[in-house]
Amino acid sequence: MNIVVIALFAITMIAIAKYKPVYKVTLGDQEIGYVTNRFEFEKKINNDLLENDEETVLSSEIEVKPQYELKLVAHSTQTNEEEILDTMEASVKTIYKMYAITLDGEITEYVETLEEAEILVETLKGQYIEEVTSKIGITEVYTENKEEQVTEYMLAKVSTGDLVREVVQEEEEKQSHTLNGVYFANKPVTGRISSRFGSKESIRTHTHKGIDIAAPNGTPIYAAADGVIKSAGMNYGGYGNLVIIDHGNGIETYYGHCSKIYVKAGQSVTAGTKIAAVGSTGRSTGNHLHFEIRQNGTQINPQKYVYN
Repeated sequence: MNIVVIALFAITMIAIAKYKPVYKVTLGDQEIGYVTNRFEFEKKINNDLLENDEETVLSSEIEVKPQYELKLVAHSTQTNEEEILDTMEASVKTIYKMYAITLDGEITEYVETLEEAEILVETLKGQYIEEVTSKIGITEVYTENKEEQVTEYMLAKVSTGDLVREVVQEEEEKQSHTLNGVYFANKPVTGRISSRFGSKESIRTHTHKGIDIAAPNGTPIYAAADGVIKSAGMNYGGYGNLVIIDHGNGIETYYGHCSKIYVKAGQSVTAGTKIAAVGSTGRSTGNHLHFEIRQNGTQINPQKYVYN
């Protein structure tokens, strides 16, 4: 027994003198090196690869977990912790949480903190009308490619402020074509205004209650706004073939002297729908569209909202 113990001790001492214990590290099927102390190396992974003081980092994890195997290797074998860390860095998945400023649901700008986002939004809301600022919002964004994503937006976008100003201009333009909630998105016909609202002419005993737009016979006439056809046919009060559209909220439009009518009473139309063709029916001196806007039965100047 003593001889066995002595022999084992001798073998152990020889092994210690010739070999050292290390941990072989593999990622998947790839051997990437040796580390002296597994537990100290795990701490180094956490400190060097996973811990991040950057405020936008939500989480970091290694997608391919390292595997360790205790080995006896020659004393001359070098451990390579730093090289292994460099190799493992490609396996680190970092999720960033950022905040995006949105305008009408579209992302216009990224900031790193909620506080920055709120300050920017409040600044913008203090500068513009509610119809525009109600379209500005904040949303959380999660990404693995923070720098690439932000850089792409920085190269492609103008500032949120510039975009808001564009929306303001669009909103102001739309308001200039809106009467009592009805948006006149379309000119009924392209042509020359030959008679304006309020003008006095020999053909009539009263001032003009609409505008006349001269155009060749058969030129398409389009609905100026969304609505429902109230009537479509011959009118014996001088309008000739007449289309009337009810747009709701007490607003109606009249399209007179048509050569053809393409719609029927009760039909729903949208702005830009072809409803008739220019003609010279009724009391008319030539081919043109007589166009009226009425609010609660009273004619108002169409050029305040269309052709303005």
